[in-house]
Amino acid sequence: MAFLFEGIGLITWKHLIMYAVGIILMVLAIKKEYEPALLLPMGFGAILVNLPLSGVINQILPGVGEVYGPIQWLFEVGIEAAEIMPLLLFIGIGAMIDFSPLLSRPVFLLFGAGAHFGIFATITLATLLGFPLREATAIGIIGAADGPTTILVSQILRSQYLGPITLAAYSYISLVPIIQPPAIRLVTSKKERMIRMDPTTDKEIPRALKIIFPIVVTVITGLVAPAAVALIGFLMFGNLIRECTVLESISETAQKTLTNIITLLLGITISFTLQAESFVTTETIMILALGLFAFVVNTIGGVFFIKLLNLFMKKKINPMIGAAGISAFPISARVIQKIALKEDPTNIFLMHAVSANVSGQIASVAAAGLVLSLVMPLL
Repeated sequence: MAFLFEGIGLITWKHLIMYAVGIILMVLAIKKEYEPALLLPMGFGAILVNLPLSGVINQILPGVGEVYGPIQWLFEVGIEAAEIMPLLLFIGIGAMIDFSPLLSRPVFLLFGAGAHFGIFATITLATLLGFPLREATAIGIIGAADGPTTILVSQILRSQYLGPITLAAYSYISLVPIIQPPAIRLVTSKKERMIRMDPTTDKEIPRALKIIFPIVVTVITGLVAPAAVALIGFLMFGNLIRECTVLESISETAQKTLTNIITLLLGITISFTLQAESFVTTETIMILALGLFAFVVNTIGGVFFIKLLNLFMKKKINPMIGAAGISAFPISARVIQKIALKEDPTNIFLMHAVSANVSGQIASVAAAGLVLSLVMPLL
């Protein structure tokens, strides 16, 4: 009967740490409701893959041979082989995004670019800290504030730190309401935070423009950064399904059913990379710190970009809107509006922040594609 308890003797202190990580993720998902569709399966999966002799990952059994574990199979097929899970999730995300606020204020496209400086700053810092260019690039993409993009780029680069990188990306997206306010207050004055924006008078966007927009964005991005074609293409295809209005049932399915199923599967599949031996390392701590650095620098970069524009503008823009240019949609827009209301309860500019936030969705994918185009030839 001793063999029944063989696994207990194989538990190490690293396994115990991963059990704690799994529990923390599940607590954040259930009690705090931070990205529950992803953090809950990731947390539960972190426990599954760290049970000694776990049947959820491939193993060799005496007298039986190789036995395929379901989580490792999902990882190899859904992420490692063709990165299909993150791409399918992009279809659902694209179907959920309404680009109307951005189309009514095209200049806000620039704000997304300004809030992604953290990607390049983090790549530089990670390289200086000793990470190879491949790994430094994957770590820098945490600053995209876009989980599927982070996973996809990390896998394209074959990063050995996919687990810590994914955990950092989704954790910090969930913690945007905690990360952004102090960063914004650090680089803005009360007077700047109280700058009022003109009320939005959104005009009806022609249906034809809504249909043309995702096609044009895909073509332009593909020509400028070919490595981003899959990223931007699947996102914009989802949006095209939404805006063509002849596939309403499919659009609804993509927004809800497809997104929910893929998110759950993605969460438990990514847990394969949370195995104790490869996760509990000093590099993981460094990656978590670099991910936080990327989010803070993106926030500050977005703010300073607006400040720079304000030097040449008669009608000043509230610089906090620049911080909404990250891809964490719509969390960041709501956070910015909440800060503004604390300074002035009558200062409503949520739609301006939403416009910047939507531009961040496009900018994060474009930035990832640009980085891949620049880095891949050097590897």
